[in-house]
Amino acid sequence: MAELRRTRDLFLRSMAVIYMFAFSSLYVQIPGLYGDNGILPVRNILQKEPNSFDDFQKQPTLIRLLPKLGLDIQSSMDFIALLGICLSFSVFVSGYMRGMLSFTCLWALYFSLFQVGQTFLWFQWDILLLEAGFLTILLAPAIPWKNETLSPHDHVIFWLLKWLLFRLMFASGVVKLTSECPTWWGLTALNWHYESQCIPTPLAWYFHQLPEWWNKLCVSVVFVILIPVPWFFFFPVRGLRIFAFWCEVFFQILIIITGNYNFFNMLTIVLCMSLLDDQYLTGRKPKYVPIKIPLVGLVWKVAKIVTAAGSLSALLYYSITLFNLKIRPDWTVDSKIEFTLSDLNEFLKKSVPLSIAVGIMSLGFETLKAVLSSLKRPGLKKIVSLVGCVVFGIAAVGMFAVSLVPHTVIEKETRGKIPPGIKAIHSKAMVYRLSSSYGLFRRMTGVGGRPEVIIEGSNSMDYGWKEYEFYYKPGNVSRRLPIVAPHQPRLDWQMWFAALGTYQQNPWLVNLAYRLLTGQPEVLELIQYNPFPDHPPKYIRANLFHYHYTSWDKKKKRYSTKNWWWRQKKNDYLPILSSDEDSLVQYMRQQNIIYKPEKKPPANMFRTFVEYIRNMIGQMEGFTFVVSIFTAAVAVTFLGIFSP
Repeated sequence: MAELRRTRDLFLRSMAVIYMFAFSSLYVQIPGLYGDNGILPVRNILQKEPNSFDDFQKQPTLIRLLPKLGLDIQSSMDFIALLGICLSFSVFVSGYMRGMLSFTCLWALYFSLFQVGQTFLWFQWDILLLEAGFLTILLAPAIPWKNETLSPHDHVIFWLLKWLLFRLMFASGVVKLTSECPTWWGLTALNWHYESQCIPTPLAWYFHQLPEWWNKLCVSVVFVILIPVPWFFFFPVRGLRIFAFWCEVFFQILIIITGNYNFFNMLTIVLCMSLLDDQYLTGRKPKYVPIKIPLVGLVWKVAKIVTAAGSLSALLYYSITLFNLKIRPDWTVDSKIEFTLSDLNEFLKKSVPLSIAVGIMSLGFETLKAVLSSLKRPGLKKIVSLVGCVVFGIAAVGMFAVSLVPHTVIEKETRGKIPPGIKAIHSKAMVYRLSSSYGLFRRMTGVGGRPEVIIEGSNSMDYGWKEYEFYYKPGNVSRRLPIVAPHQPRLDWQMWFAALGTYQQNPWLVNLAYRLLTGQPEVLELIQYNPFPDHPPKYIRANLFHYHYTSWDKKKKRYSTKNWWWRQKKNDYLPILSSDEDSLVQYMRQQNIIYKPEKKPPANMFRTFVEYIRNMIGQMEGFTFVVSIFTAAVAVTFLGIFSP
């Protein structure tokens, strides 16, 4: 079996970094999003302290237990986020902390916040972190300071991570086609993506200027990386797995440099580590056990070379054929999808069941190897190792079986064949987000211009309207595009989703408008520029604009050396609201935004400490805070303060 000790340690340390990003990014936003004076106060959805375990199961979050420590709801969220930051920091810098208990705590802490996060915390990357985080618990050593070698069953858990990565990649590619979005089928999605994505980076503006033929070729490559390449994850040829690793990592890096997708792409890269081994990380050649049967070793080497060459040749051939790639006389590349929706459906009817079969055989093979490896161990170690294989093998089979329900979402016929018992188990496991379906950008938004909600305030209904400027989302057309990741500004993100619908579909926007009308400091901290610093405006409204990138081509009307965007108003989005408007006040009372504060529990050591940290840090700019925490962790590691 390939050596994975270093790979596991790198994976665990990287998962700690992802948790660090997630907790620190959320911490600075808690008062404005979830506090008593925030946009969606958690007090409105949080159930009372549980009286029993069954009662706790109805809303499983540690926040319901923390009042026993004298913490109110916001202090409880602050405490959990701070504990998550400190624990992930410790796990990153110290190998002694890189164990099962630490990762169980990290998962439980993030799950507790997710449970009450409402619309601001229900993104696919939050769900992916919970699923990957749970598998990390199974992978982490029970006793980190004594576990210098890898247990055989760890290979089985690495396989589960590989399976999660396959489901993520394969579904992300397939859903773009099953959605029947004309931009994906026409290979023109990138003509709009760089401009219409939530928070583009400065490089996105330059990528948008590239010619259409290049963008269409890139979309073709995206489909190849997402749909056929993940099958290489399960090939017995190591070189193909390494090739797949670099394909997926390259794709994620391109997304990172053109779009601010917080920790999502970084988490995906961490999952890609399941395709590696220690020999690759250290640059050593793999250790091959000599095969004593004559010619078998030679035949196996030849078979691997033939398999690798044949697989890559087939990948190239079908890529050229299915996307009709042709080089024109001017050295540009013409590309066009040569298959139909009917062809795609037939492919899914065969490939989804095949993926399940491959998964069963591959998982069975990994489990068998783990058992055989355990049998080679001496004495008591053999028994302990075999017990571990049985326990974690059963867990792996259970996780794989449960994952088949979300995996088959992309093909209804196969989904219908999943046994009812597995569906029932998955339904119960969904409470803990142990296995979910994935697939971003099913349909390309912003075709014809990215919609953007611009909030304005004034003291007169007829004149003097001034715009509120958010930290990261487009507003001022001349402001440079930001670099935000790994921080996720959750209000800015939801403003992007709100622009795709109406304010009736996003009722939290009315809460936001009311907080601006009352000049709520916690909410104003989430906004970069408040045009009414002395006193809040009398009126608030929102308009819908369409934003477009400017051009670097001097021949085009959109050419500009000053502005990144140009925009045009499309229509009114949110009608004019006033804080003394009876209907608004009544609605805020119904939503419990206007409420009679409850008496806080008596101050104690825990609450005093949490409030002291909050007052010291405040709600500083998120990117700066997240990067500062990570930089400190790297510095501590470099100095070897908590080695190993």
